[in-house]
Amino acid sequence: MRIGLMVGPERRRHDQKVTRLRDDITWAEAAGFATVWIPQIPDEFDAMTAVTIGGLHTDRIELGTAVVALQTRHPIALAQQALSTQAVCEGRFTLGIGPSHHWIVSDMLGLAYDRPAALVRSYLDVLDEAFGGPGPVDVENEHFTIHNPLDVTDITDNPVLLAALGPVMLRVAGERTDGTILWMADERAIGDHVAPRITAAADSAGRRAPRIVAGVPVCVCLQDEVDDARSRADRILAEAELSPNYQRLMEHGDAANVSDILAAGPEEAVLSRLRSYADAGVTDLSVRVLPIGQGRDELLESSRRTREFLAGIVPEL
Repeated sequence: MRIGLMVGPERRRHDQKVTRLRDDITWAEAAGFATVWIPQIPDEFDAMTAVTIGGLHTDRIELGTAVVALQTRHPIALAQQALSTQAVCEGRFTLGIGPSHHWIVSDMLGLAYDRPAALVRSYLDVLDEAFGGPGPVDVENEHFTIHNPLDVTDITDNPVLLAALGPVMLRVAGERTDGTILWMADERAIGDHVAPRITAAADSAGRRAPRIVAGVPVCVCLQDEVDDARSRADRILAEAELSPNYQRLMEHGDAANVSDILAAGPEEAVLSRLRSYADAGVTDLSVRVLPIGQGRDELLESSRRTREFLAGIVPEL
């Protein structure tokens, strides 16, 4: 199982965002992480722009989005940006995409959130054409009528991962993409629900075994601080309360909220929990460092402690 680090902009520190993103990504490469995963937060820094910053300042590490909402961009615009990002990263970019959630697409953007799996299939038709190499992109399907040339880069290995939570989306991910990126999935949900479905779909389509990327918050702390870590996770990472998609996924596992997927405690306990994700079929971890403490100095020290622990176990997992 490869260990990747989830990196994102720090809210409200506008003058430092670019510098901090660059420093976090270059640190992850120097520390030996396999991948940096950058979420696309609705009100924050553009994820592919952040990947581009990382691509300009690193040489080895894979850089991925986790994930870009499809409804926010026309497929040609997304393909053009993704190919441009890939040219900067020289083949190290992985595009993570997904149909997002109703509270983003409908409530924030005023767009329809109907039959997301059908939209994903139509979207992938366009990306398949666009990522096949320079030339015309000619697609006519249920959602798009496109006749548009692209000549951005001749890199044709452009991996795509799909945020897939339910059976239909997992089938699409297995049949049409390189794997899935998850959030709010515990070990049982992955082992009993996600891994069997996406693997069977990939096998039936004659594709190689899919990547299964699990987003897992992590906090290295004392045993008597675990409750504080769980409370903070539920306070700042509580997307499940807003999304029926996550709630349906959680029904396949044992987690009732985000604190139940949190790996928290002393180093040995955290390592054991992370290994259980590997046993469930996870191929890649996207670790979201969750610091605890009172005030900025304590939060920074907690973050440093967790990051250094993770860097130390990269060879073990």
